[in-house]
Amino acid sequence: MTQAAPIGEPANMAMPDTGLRPPAPAPRNRPPDLLGFLTAARSNPLTTWTKAHFEKPILYGKGVMGRVLVLNEPQAIRHVLLDNASNYRKDDLQRRVLAPGLGEGLLTAEGDEWKLLRRTLAPLFSARNVTGFLSIMDDSAQRLVTRLTRRLPRERDMSLEMTRVTLDVLERTIFTHGLDRDPDALSRAITRFFEAVGPIDPLDVLRMPDFLPRIGRLRARPAIRFFEEVVGELITRRRTLIESGADAPRDLLTLLLEARDPETGEPLDEISVQANIVTFIGAGHETTANALIWSLYLLARAPEWAQAIRTEADAVLGDGPATPQALDKLIHTRAVLEEAMRLYPPVPFMSREAMGPDRIAGIRVPKGTLVTIAPWVLHRHKTLWNAPDLFDPSRFLPERRADIPRYGYLPFGAGPRVCIGQSFSMQEAILILARVMRAVDIALVEGPEVAPLHRVTLRPDGPVRMRLERRSH
Repeated sequence: MTQAAPIGEPANMAMPDTGLRPPAPAPRNRPPDLLGFLTAARSNPLTTWTKAHFEKPILYGKGVMGRVLVLNEPQAIRHVLLDNASNYRKDDLQRRVLAPGLGEGLLTAEGDEWKLLRRTLAPLFSARNVTGFLSIMDDSAQRLVTRLTRRLPRERDMSLEMTRVTLDVLERTIFTHGLDRDPDALSRAITRFFEAVGPIDPLDVLRMPDFLPRIGRLRARPAIRFFEEVVGELITRRRTLIESGADAPRDLLTLLLEARDPETGEPLDEISVQANIVTFIGAGHETTANALIWSLYLLARAPEWAQAIRTEADAVLGDGPATPQALDKLIHTRAVLEEAMRLYPPVPFMSREAMGPDRIAGIRVPKGTLVTIAPWVLHRHKTLWNAPDLFDPSRFLPERRADIPRYGYLPFGAGPRVCIGQSFSMQEAILILARVMRAVDIALVEGPEVAPLHRVTLRPDGPVRMRLERRSH
């Protein structure tokens, strides 16, 4: 197989090298033994990767989880996620972790059920609908700025603030009439859910029967019940409003309830509606909030890029309302966000199980083989990226984008199962990041260094405290 060439230095870099090497666990010299793997996987799966994973395009062998093929070669990844995607389904480990909380939504469904959901839900995230949410997103961003600029200078936990603003966006785009519950209570429930189910249970790794209790699932039950109560109340109220003939808001909840399978004309059943709303609230909110906090963390350590975003936001956004045309011009803001998702991909690991025999890059792949594609490794792979551990947003500026291998950068996945909310999330995150950086100067508060923690998504391992000061011009 031809190996992808490393990304070279650009002829004319628009921005200087930061030399910033953000925190990441050091790769192991050799794979851990069974006990070491189970311990590390439960504590932080990022610590299980070895140097070979970051240096070799393909690794194949037998381990704790049976036959495992780890792919870091773009064409091999394309084969699994696109060319022969029908032969690869999400493996049982992912479903065991996510399905108890997220139900049979778009993220966890398989086969014909997934195809039905995908074609039914795709119109909800059309370019027209996503653009229609821009003013709501901008208003949420402006409300965040108002909150952040009160009584400056002051210290804030910016991870909490990013959670709040992304939930505010979701509340106003999914269910316009709002929650009857405290939004912070929903935020805490989401955090508790991912903290509970995130640690990989040894029983799942060893494929023990489902009737054996998992500690994480037991701990997640209160959060799951909370999700079900909140979403159930929202659906009931909205159905009542629609059936009364009143004008229902044209938000995602209404669009979901009105959605019809393009082939059969059938609506989604109640369980599917609930599962997909929970998926949008939980997984969708969590990934966008994490992308934003990592972006702010990196900008706090790279003042030249922070200034570039402020200058850009002044020129493009100003004090007026955001427009789709303005967002297209926020190229430095987008580049920082994309580089943050390269270094700290929202979903750091994905895996597929081969449903039938196959051949990848000349390697025979028997039925049942676990095929692993880990953006955490792929995005830092030495054969694909120049200085992969350094923060360098100029990789994503227009003059260098063509150098990025198509299947070497997967913050939203790829192929038929690419994240359906990708454009929604990017529009939201770019706008919020530009508004925040235009409004305040940020600096990290002294304390323990923030480290990445794999808990289904990739989140900081603690609060990200920053000192906010009025913008210096």
